[in-house]
Amino acid sequence: MLAATAVSQSATDPLSGLVLGDVPKPERRPGWSTVRVVSSSLNMHDLWTLRGVGHPPERLPIILGCDAAGYDEDGNEVIVHPVIADPDAGRGDETLDPNRALLSEQHDGAFAEYLTVPTRNLIPKPSWLSFDEAACLPVAWTTAYRMLFTQARIKAGDRVLVQGAGGGVASAAIKLALAAGAVVYATSRSEDKRAQALSWGARAAVAPGERLPERVDVVIETVGEATWSHSLRSLRPGGTVVIAGATSGANPPADLGRVFYLQQRILGSTGCTRGELVALLNMMDATGLRPVIDRTLPLDEIHKGFQLMIDGRLTGKLVIKEITS
Repeated sequence: MLAATAVSQSATDPLSGLVLGDVPKPERRPGWSTVRVVSSSLNMHDLWTLRGVGHPPERLPIILGCDAAGYDEDGNEVIVHPVIADPDAGRGDETLDPNRALLSEQHDGAFAEYLTVPTRNLIPKPSWLSFDEAACLPVAWTTAYRMLFTQARIKAGDRVLVQGAGGGVASAAIKLALAAGAVVYATSRSEDKRAQALSWGARAAVAPGERLPERVDVVIETVGEATWSHSLRSLRPGGTVVIAGATSGANPPADLGRVFYLQQRILGSTGCTRGELVALLNMMDATGLRPVIDRTLPLDEIHKGFQLMIDGRLTGKLVIKEITS
């Protein structure tokens, strides 16, 4: 079968380690199911793997791709929950299992014609959701959902700042927060992406570091060092920063004086549970919300897709088509 495999890592030339070619079709093990992949989508996680960030080189080669939607062995349309873990080991939350692994970390991923996952990880795809839309949800949209509703527990009327509008998680967070009745502010270096955030319903979209019209209750943070100081300054006393990524760097000044004096809360968030993916689908059904898709490319053009991500030229998700549904 055709697959996109990470065979080496390079911080300066990550695409040099991405090989597209034929590999053996995976063999199903007990308790696992085979999925014929229709659509998948790119995530920054895939790029970090190629750069050697958070992925030990001894786990190479490995097929990349964290998101997948397709058909199970019985022809049912399914979405793949990407967190492979034991809920019992996480006290009911599989994201807290010390041995959890996102698809493509310890098990071959979704940039292939077929993949295998634990049968528990298969969720029926609703008929109102296309395969392309479904493939955008498992990582970016569920990450945003968990950040907003499980960790920050936002409610209607809350003021929410989303840093780095345009990325997959950020675009999902803007749309989800708006659907929940929050007032949303966004930042981006790109004037076009700020305009896009406004078109989705954000009350204001500003350049990174620019003062907001008011302080916010919650900051959704995936950028890291470049926006961290602005995130803390933008937060009201007692407010919450939820962080699920650090694309610009992981070690900003902590500013502990501000944190303790203003009693700010900083919460980490990683992935989602199977139940949260189901809850996201229920919310989308109720609200008509759909993911933002920048473009769709065939699997044999995956290098082009990665380059678009590296260049910061995507707004929302880039979908990879393995087969025509």
